[in-house]
Amino acid sequence: MNTPAPHTPDAPRDLVGIGIGPFNLSLAALADPLTGLDAVFYDQRPGFRWHPGLLIDGARVQVPFLADLVTLVDPASPWTFLNHLRARERLFPFYFAERFHIERAEYDAYCRWVAENLPALRFHHQVDAVRWNPERDLFEVDYTQLDAGGEAEALGRTHTRNVVLGIGTEPHVPDPLRPLVEDPAVPVVHAADYLRHRDTLLAAGHVTVIGTGQSGAEVFLDLLRHRPAGRERLYWLGRTGALAPMEYSKLGLEHFTPDYTRYFHGLAEPVRDRLVAAQWQLHKGIDADTTAAIHDELYRRTLDGGWPDTTLTPGVHVRTAGRIAATQVELHLEHEQQKTRSRLTTDAVVLATGHRERPLGRLLAGLDPYMRRDSSERPRVDDRHRLVLDPSVTGSVYVQNAETHTHGVGTPDLGLAAWRSATILNDLTGREPYPLPARTAFTTFGLDGGLPQIPSARHHRALTPLVDGI
Repeated sequence: MNTPAPHTPDAPRDLVGIGIGPFNLSLAALADPLTGLDAVFYDQRPGFRWHPGLLIDGARVQVPFLADLVTLVDPASPWTFLNHLRARERLFPFYFAERFHIERAEYDAYCRWVAENLPALRFHHQVDAVRWNPERDLFEVDYTQLDAGGEAEALGRTHTRNVVLGIGTEPHVPDPLRPLVEDPAVPVVHAADYLRHRDTLLAAGHVTVIGTGQSGAEVFLDLLRHRPAGRERLYWLGRTGALAPMEYSKLGLEHFTPDYTRYFHGLAEPVRDRLVAAQWQLHKGIDADTTAAIHDELYRRTLDGGWPDTTLTPGVHVRTAGRIAATQVELHLEHEQQKTRSRLTTDAVVLATGHRERPLGRLLAGLDPYMRRDSSERPRVDDRHRLVLDPSVTGSVYVQNAETHTHGVGTPDLGLAAWRSATILNDLTGREPYPLPARTAFTTFGLDGGLPQIPSARHHRALTPLVDGI
């Protein structure tokens, strides 16, 4: 671990990070050994937690443990997952467990170990605004220091040459259900808060899970395993046309490589938008082990005859919703393919409706005059993960997990965290503390490189009839 030199209060930082999720934690870990780099990272929370409401027993991270914060660019780093195991004297048990995919709770514990030992992290610091000061050629970052209860304790300002945003995502609640979530008397919760409400949900007479992605499958499976056979009273529905498996073939996974990210960034904006929508199964399906576990549990409950009291219906969306008395919810449903409608009365609802990138507008309002936007008014992001700003701004604002529209489905993937962090640090320092591979995929995604040479004229003529006949 690098011991940073004492920071002079009035001196500008080289980098201020906003948000300490896995991506900025990766950046902080890789920045730690770089001598001469003055960086600090702020987060309003009291400490690191990674989706605590979804740390369900047995739920696994969907990338191998090698996709930790640093390994894929610096396997010799002290902040690897394997070094975490060594420090906790758990390396031999992990070796004998033969696990390539670890549980979410273990990944969370690993990240908390890193966060507790990095000196550049400042929790209990809420960033309020970021501005560009043209007179000093520096960014101004205003923050509020919070006490243990989350109340304002002191105001501060930091000047920095560069900023990196890693403010993460927020739970998405569909509009028809938003009033119900905001009413504390109605048992409608987002999956992000599942564990906090789990006992209430298990005690409810009838529970509906909305959302047929991985989190919906995990919540449904956990409820199913802990409700009595024959009296499960569970309904699982979602918009997708099937309880679809996640694309996990080896060549399919090459969409989560730097090669594909570079290819995607070079496409025209309309093409990128179409691809993001079409590639949902690369990251929004259900992994095969979870679907198998659900089927096994349902099948086990048929051994004594009869069927479990469960309904699994894909291809359905919620049109409207409302309360019945004070304890039940009525969902108005429509089947996408049949175009039929029905009503469902339930005692509790879990919204496994995913997360969305947090909007940058409020935080970056002071930079709005300098920002360049695309035709949909989204921030433009260059190939080095920097917001495209007016040339008069000499510093850089890097973004992490806010650039799906420019960098594709790999943006929120943990497997690209270390590579993106290294890309940012290489650009920021103007050197190459982390050499990156020139090629990372067997697939060549476009016609602009890596193709065989055009045959000679003699061979070309021989091939012409075949080409014409395609």
